[in-house]
Amino acid sequence: MSAPANGLRQLGKIVSCANAVMSRIPDWLLQLLARVAIAPTFFRSGQAKISGFSVNDSTIFLFEHEFGMPFPVLSAHLAALAENILPVLLVVGLATRLSALALFVMTIVIQIVAPEGFWTFHILWFFVLLYVVAKGPGPISADHLIERAYRNRTA
Repeated sequence: MSAPANGLRQLGKIVSCANAVMSRIPDWLLQLLARVAIAPTFFRSGQAKISGFSVNDSTIFLFEHEFGMPFPVLSAHLAALAENILPVLLVVGLATRLSALALFVMTIVIQIVAPEGFWTFHILWFFVLLYVVAKGPGPISADHLIERAYRNRTA
């Protein structure tokens, strides 16, 4: 057997072994990590928009003059509310798919307003949020507990 063929066989064994190990990563872990990983991005942004329980004047200024949002006061309040509540719901796993979908739509708006961030980080937000929408919260979530209680009650 030639050296290149032997090297290719060894590489095939390594790839096969790596695939076997990686395919054992449980879905519940990926679902949990996706929820927990994306939440701080939005929560930190939401915290920067408020002082106490009020939206900062600077946030409203940005929404009006920098972002050119329609109804800047309302838009700023809705964004601050969404960015402070939805990430918490994601981490807890409550209304997970709806929360992820709302943040996905918010990311689309952010992309329209700040298109320069697409290839650096917005695309990652899109995929993580889409994964959560598609796969759900997983068994380590309030949604799972609620669904299980509902199934037991109706059975």
